[in-house]
Amino acid sequence: MTEPNSFPLQDLNILSTSPLTSPAQLKAEVALTSHAAEEVFQARKAVGAILRGEDRRLIAIVGPCSIHHRDSALEYAARLAPLAAELQDRILIVMRVYFEKPRTTVGWKGLINDPHLDGTFDLPRGLRLAREILLAINQAGLPTATEMLEPITPQYIADLVTLASIGARTTESPTHRQMASGLSMPVGFKNSTEGSLEVAINAMEAARAEHTFLGIDHSGKTCMVNTRGNDLGHLILRGGRLGPNYDAAHLAEASRMLAQANLPPRFVVDCSHANSNKDYTQQSVAWNDVIAQRAAGNDTIVGLMLESNLQAGQQRLGPDLSALKYGVSITDGCISFEETEELLRSAYAALGTVTAAVGSN
Repeated sequence: MTEPNSFPLQDLNILSTSPLTSPAQLKAEVALTSHAAEEVFQARKAVGAILRGEDRRLIAIVGPCSIHHRDSALEYAARLAPLAAELQDRILIVMRVYFEKPRTTVGWKGLINDPHLDGTFDLPRGLRLAREILLAINQAGLPTATEMLEPITPQYIADLVTLASIGARTTESPTHRQMASGLSMPVGFKNSTEGSLEVAINAMEAARAEHTFLGIDHSGKTCMVNTRGNDLGHLILRGGRLGPNYDAAHLAEASRMLAQANLPPRFVVDCSHANSNKDYTQQSVAWNDVIAQRAAGNDTIVGLMLESNLQAGQQRLGPDLSALKYGVSITDGCISFEETEELLRSAYAALGTVTAAVGSN
């Protein structure tokens, strides 16, 4: 009789597998400090209060489309931190620190997957580098936001993240909705690439429920994950194939749909992607329009997002890494830090005096 293993049935398209350091080991080697832990705790508390309507400050999530260089990321944080402290009574500034990039087809998948930018996919180095960068930014006094793209990654870095997002391509994914239900921080769900709000609202409802799914524990062992549900899910409007969705009519419709679903009618507006017609120079148009609506009394707007880097523009990632310009995005185009500061200061002036129910971070 032919043996079962004579038939090629598995790993037909797998070239190799490599073990990873466990989350517990990496956390021991890049350890959370007391200062960073307090920063994350207080920032999550503040974001939660804003999402519940208990704190009238505005959340501003600003930073590179993706992090590809440690030094430029930390320089950006060093420049943003004093501005965040100066404006904190009206605006809670959170730095965008995105390490994983979803691709429509193929392309660079982010610092965690390919930290050397050369297709070598040194994930152990990528996870360590991501954790080191998050720790340094929190040590500088800045909360961090990132997209959770892979369900394994949070075990390695989530304790250093204040605000998570689920992207437009994955908001409909049951895996990501279940993952969000167990995350320890507020989670934003972007409307679909088509522009559907219903997909994100369904995700919010799903993430508020208890779930059981497959995952890993802190030792890296496969396990059943049982979640309590996350009631700090929120909608992120990022436009769609038919164009932007930040004008007053679209925001009113978003509020109506959230209320109809018995969800808090508060949301974040992403000023990039389709809301800027994929033109980074138009982010300010969306920003100024939404700030004007908020200043006029629309308290359903609780946050805005900007893609921003040290220098404006974008550049192509090629084989010659020495040709890359410092502080310029290698993914979507970003506005400069100078323009970011100008937009934040103008928003601060437009918002007027805000009394926060929760102490400033």
